[in-house]
Amino acid sequence: MQVLLVQLEVGPDPAEVGRARRWARSRLAGSGIGDDEPLAETLILLISELVTNAVVHTGCPAVLRMLFGAGAAEAGTVRVEVADISACPPQPRHAEGEDTNGRGLELVDGLADRWGWQPEGAGKSIWCEVDRGAPEVVYEPGVRGFVTAP
Repeated sequence: MQVLLVQLEVGPDPAEVGRARRWARSRLAGSGIGDDEPLAETLILLISELVTNAVVHTGCPAVLRMLFGAGAAEAGTVRVEVADISACPPQPRHAEGEDTNGRGLELVDGLADRWGWQPEGAGKSIWCEVDRGAPEVVYEPGVRGFVTAP
């Protein structure tokens, strides 16, 4: 099976998150995942959360990677990885009520089919995978957690 790997170096500025999203959208379109597909929106949100975490919590550059499996657009898995130079493992938190942060890894856990982290060089890589053709998972405001769309 062939795998396509694309990557982007992300600077330590939080404004880089928007650039990472734009870059990812263009790569998704190039892989056959339409900009208006729920899968694309899910992947962009996951990328946004992981890149934001890397930039905000380390203050250092990061590398965003996307891996696409071979085959039809509706088959296979898309893997997103964000590597940074911090060896500290991710610290999932639970945000309460009006908290303005602390939901990132909760979103990743709810939207990705799988996620985790691993040491990489002197730092780490946080990854998540979304299966193409998997049931759509949506966030409903006011409902605790995520639900599968009908």
